Order: sequence, then structure tokens, then C-alpha cells
Amino acid sequence: MPRFDGKVGFVTGGGTGIGFACARAIVEGGGRVILAGRREGVLHDAAEKLGPSASFVPCDVQDDASVGRAFSWVTHRFGRLDLAVNAAGTGTVGSVLNGPVGEFVRVVDTNLTGVYRVMQQEARLMAAAGGGSIVNISSIAGTHTHRWMTAYCVSKAALDMLTRCAADDLGEFGIRVNAVAPGLVPTDLASGLLANDETVAEYLRRMPLNRLGTTDDIAAAVAFLLSDEASWITGVTLADDGGHHLRQGPDLLHQFRPLFAAENPSARGDA
Repeated sequence: MPRFDGKVGFVTGGGTGIGFACARAIVEGGGRVILAGRREGVLHDAAEKLGPSASFVPCDVQDDASVGRAFSWVTHRFGRLDLAVNAAGTGTVGSVLNGPVGEFVRVVDTNLTGVYRVMQQEARLMAAAGGGSIVNISSIAGTHTHRWMTAYCVSKAALDMLTRCAADDLGEFGIRVNAVAPGLVPTDLASGLLANDETVAEYLRRMPLNRLGTTDDIAAAVAFLLSDEASWITGVTLADDGGHHLRQGPDLLHQFRPLFAAENPSARGDA
């Protein structure tokens, strides 16, 4: 297991799912971790589960002021930052024909601009501490189209490039920046997909290893990239998806099209 003794980590989306699993890996490796997110009750309960090495701070990645307050607290409480995992994310359903512009903006603001907001603050603290490691949570949707998940796919594709640019910008400060791109993993965000048996079967037939991932699968890859064991790796997006990246993105219209059934055929994207 990678060791994080004496290190401080910050995890957005840390109260549940992949973010929580990554925070647990930091604690189990001997580090201290700050869970960040919008729901204080969820963060409190997650920190309690992780024990005295975990704390939490409210942080809405869509809000500059909220992010600023969170990092002021981190600076005051810990005075440094060594590790960061940017796992906060959201999604929506819609094609180029029927997806509301506001939904596109919301998803991109969370999954891309939100990462930029917090990563800038993370990098400033890490540079002052002499270096660090950042891992962004991307997706198989960043490289493979998922029909009617346009906003999500675009946000994750852009996040992969942001990861590469940040790695190039921050290397001189001893800061490494990488990403992990999961396939389908049971999380709150993916619950709608997992509830549909046909959708799960569609994902599985795209995976050579033919099983769903787990949050621990993703956390293990993240922990490696955070650790000194990966000290010469930066600017990489690691596919952690059962081999899904070797094949095609899923066709999920069987699940999504009924959501727009009340609209005319052209609005549904059937034309």
C-alpha cells in the first residue's frame, strides 16, 4: 500500500463514492485528509467513519467565494497541502438537439471549471510547500462518446487536457498532475445507469474483463499516482475501466429516449 505519512490531502466530493474511497486510501496510508463538498451532514458522517485523521470543510466547486473560504480554512488549520483528489462531479442527459444550454453550462462548470477553481488553490499551497501530487477523476466518457451524454463527455474530455496543461505548468514547482478515467462504477452519480439492467449489460459487453468496477479499484489507482511510487509520472490519464477503452462507448438510448417521449421526434434527436 502506498504510504502518505506526514502528508495532508484534500478531496473534493470526498463524502461519498470514489472521493470517499480515495480519502480512505490516504488515511490508511498514514496521511491526514480533508473532505470537501456541499453537504455538511454527509461530510461529517464520512469524516467520522475515517476517524481522527479526517476532517471536513464545506466547498462548492461552482462558487469562487466558497472555494476561497475552504482553502483559507485549510491554510489556517494545516498550513500546507501535499495531495489532492478532485472527484466532485455531475452529469445530465441530453443530445445536441435537445439538451438545454443551461444544463450544459452547469455540467461543464462543475466538472471542468470547478476543477480549475480548486486546482489553482491546491497548486498554490503545494508550491509553497515545495511540491505535491494532484489526481483528477475523469471518465471513459472523456475519450469515448456516450450518446445523449454530450455535456458530460465534453467536460471530461476537456478535463483530460486541463490535466495535461496543469502538469506542464506546475512541474517546475515539483507538482505532479494526473487523472484516472473510470468505467462504470457503483456511485450515487451512476445510480440511474446501474438501476437499468439493459444498460449494465451494454457496459459489460464493452469490457474485456466483463465486470463492474468498484470505488476501491479506482482509489487504488489514485493512491498509486498520488504516491512517491509514481514520482516520475505526470500528465497522464490512466484508464481504470476493465479494458472498456479498447472498445466502444455504450449506446444508452434505450434508457434515455423515454425521458424525452413527450417532445416531438426532432426534439428527441430521432431525426
